[in-house]
Amino acid sequence: MHIMPAIYPSTALKNQQREIKSIADAEIVYITENGRGKYVFMSEDVLQKQIDEAVEEALYEQRLGDALRESRADFEAGRYYSSREDLIKAVASKRSAHD
Repeated sequence: MHIMPAIYPSTALKNQQREIKSIADAEIVYITENGRGKYVFMSEDVLQKQIDEAVEEALYEQRLGDALRESRADFEAGRYYSSREDLIKAVASKRSAHD
């Protein structure tokens, strides 16, 4: 995998097809037209990996947002501890209630 993104002019699709396909099997290849970004080229495996990573990131952000909303609601409702000792006592109490 390249450290720098793989960027080729559109003419390379004709002249360097084998090289571009080889790189596209591992990463996204950016294709320029008239010196400006225009297209991307990648294998189906790379595309699926990109999709999977985007989905995982979106799910993580959703879980984080949910946790923050829940913690704000708990704080506003007075469900928090002012000291470490109070937290330890509450945990011990909950554990003993489940035993």
